[in-house]
Amino acid sequence: MRKKIISPLQPESTPPELEWLNLDELAEVELSSEDAAHPIESALLQDRASGWRAAEPGEQKIRLLFYHPQHLRRIWLKFVEAERERTQEYVLRWSQDGGRSFQEILRQQWNFSPRGATYETEDLHVDLAAVTVLELTIIPDISGGGAFASLDRFWLA
Repeated sequence: MRKKIISPLQPESTPPELEWLNLDELAEVELSSEDAAHPIESALLQDRASGWRAAEPGEQKIRLLFYHPQHLRRIWLKFVEAERERTQEYVLRWSQDGGRSFQEILRQQWNFSPRGATYETEDLHVDLAAVTVLELTIIPDISGGGAFASLDRFWLA
């Protein structure tokens, strides 16, 4: 009998090879807080490595305000938490009218555990025409603990 011991760790998740939007040129960012050592650019731009982290615990919002309406086909999100066990919830919404009204794309909860589930990725295939605002709300710990929101990647195509 052949057997093979497999690692209980998740394999590293990498984004697909796509031509990702250059958000530096296409959008302005509004956010509720930012740790100076982990600015939002670190999650939005492909040449950065450290990801974004909130400066304060609790619910956080990140809004991308596009200079011109965008047609989005792919949204890549990656969250990492290797130190603390917690249940995170996030909501992704979009607007065609500059943020006066929103439509929900996804509402997701994820249980992080340092003993195994240390990251979550979402590779969303969408067909959103004329997006003017994309909003991500993160509740880092739905139990109300003092967790800080973080986001490793937030890429769009």
